[in-house]
Amino acid sequence: MKQKPRLSFWQIWNMSFGFMGIQMGFALQNANASRILQTFGADVEHLSWFWLVAPITGMIVQPIIGHYSDKTWTRLGRRRPYFLSGAILAAIGLILMPNASMFTAYMPALWIGAGMLMIMDASFNVAMEPFRALVADKLRTDQRTLGFSVQTLLIGIGAVVGSWLPYVLANWFGLKSEAAPGEIPLNLILSFVIGAVILVGSILWTVIRTHEYSEDEQKQFDDHIEDIPGEIVGKGIGEIFTDFAKMPKTMKQLGLVQFFSWFALFSMWVFTTPALAQHVWGLPADDTSSAAFNEAGNYVGVIFGVYNLVAAAFALMLPVIAYRIGRKKTHAICLTIGGLGLMSIIFINTPDLKWVLNISMVGVGIAWASILAMPYAILAGSIPLKKMGVYMGIFNFFITFPQIVNGIFGGPIVKFFYGGNAMYAIFTAGIILILGAVSVLYVDDKDDVLIIPTHDKL
Repeated sequence: MKQKPRLSFWQIWNMSFGFMGIQMGFALQNANASRILQTFGADVEHLSWFWLVAPITGMIVQPIIGHYSDKTWTRLGRRRPYFLSGAILAAIGLILMPNASMFTAYMPALWIGAGMLMIMDASFNVAMEPFRALVADKLRTDQRTLGFSVQTLLIGIGAVVGSWLPYVLANWFGLKSEAAPGEIPLNLILSFVIGAVILVGSILWTVIRTHEYSEDEQKQFDDHIEDIPGEIVGKGIGEIFTDFAKMPKTMKQLGLVQFFSWFALFSMWVFTTPALAQHVWGLPADDTSSAAFNEAGNYVGVIFGVYNLVAAAFALMLPVIAYRIGRKKTHAICLTIGGLGLMSIIFINTPDLKWVLNISMVGVGIAWASILAMPYAILAGSIPLKKMGVYMGIFNFFITFPQIVNGIFGGPIVKFFYGGNAMYAIFTAGIILILGAVSVLYVDDKDDVLIIPTHDKL
C-alpha cells in the first residue's frame, strides 16, 4: 500500500471549481425562489410546501447517484459523468423557472415554476453529490480538511455572485427590477440565464482539468478499505438500504448535528424574504408586487451574498482553527456565532437600518462555512473509501430530512403560532443552530489529526 500523492492548491481548486457554478445556481434559487413563487400566486404560509421538492429530490437522488458513481468506471472517469449531466439539466431548469409565465396556456405559472424548482434541485443533486466523494477519492487524509475548505471557498464565490447578480443588474446596469403583477422582472430573468451559462462552464472546467484515479489505482492506496470478508450485502439499489443500516457511529452522531443545522438553514432560505418585507419594510403579507416588496427581495440577495462572501473568506481559516482546537469545537463555535446572527435580525425593524442586516449575516457566513466543511471532514475519516460515494449520498439524508420536516410544519407554525409573522421563524432558526452547536461536542471524531498544509502555495 502507498499514500496518495499530495496535490497542490491549484489542483484541489480545479477539482472543485465546478462547485462554484452549482452554488451560483443554488444561490439564485435560494434568494429568489420564494419571491418568484409569491409573484406567481403562492401564499406565504404555503412557501415551505413548495420548497419541499428540494429536500425530497435530494433524499432520493443523492444516495442513488452516490451508489452508482462508486461503481462507475468509464473513460470520462468515475464522478465526472454525473457532474456534466447534472449541470446541463440544472441549466435548463434555471432558464425556464423565471420564464414559467410563458407556458400559462398549458398550466398555471405557479405549478410550472414549482416544477422547474424540482428539476433544478434534482439536477443540482446529481451534479453536487459526486463532488463530495471526489475529495475523498483524490486527497489523502491530511489534505481532506483543506479540500472541503476549498470547496467552501468556491461555494462562497459562486453564491456571492448568484445572490448579488439581480441587485447588480438592476442598480448598476439599469435593468428593470419591476414588472406587471404575475410577471418576473427582467433583471431576475437575465440573472438566471447568466447563472445557467456559468454553471455549465465551471463544470466543464473541472471535467477537463481533473484526472480521476482508475479502479486499480484506487486499490493501491493505503486508505482503500475492502468490505469485511463474508459480509452479506444487498444487490443493486437494495445495497443502499444495507449500507444505511450499517452506517458508522460517527455518521449517526453527525446526523443530529445536521438536523439542527439544516432545519435552521431551511427556515432562513424560505422565510427571509417575507420576514424582511413584513418586519423591516413594514409591508402586509399579501403585498407581493409593490416596489417596496421588490426592494426587499433584491436586498435579500444582497445579504445572502454577504453571508456567502464571509463564508468564502472564512473557509481557508478553518483548517488552521481546527488544527488548534479540533474540528468539533471549531464547528460548535461557528454554529453558535451563526445562531446569534440570525437571532439579532429581530432587532432591525426599519429600512433605514437595513445595512445592519449585513452584520447579522457575518455570523451566518461563519456558520455556513463550517457547515459546508467540518461535518464532511469528520465523516470522511470514518467510512470506507470504496463506499465513499454512497455514504456521502446517504449522509445527505441528514440534510434533507430536517428540511422535509420544516417544509411540512414550518408554514403552519408561521400561520397558526406566529400569526403569519415570518420573522419569528428566523429567530427560532437561530436558537436551533445553537442546539446544533451543543450536539456536535458529543460526536466521536475518529480522524481528528490535521496537518496544516503550509507548503500548499496560492
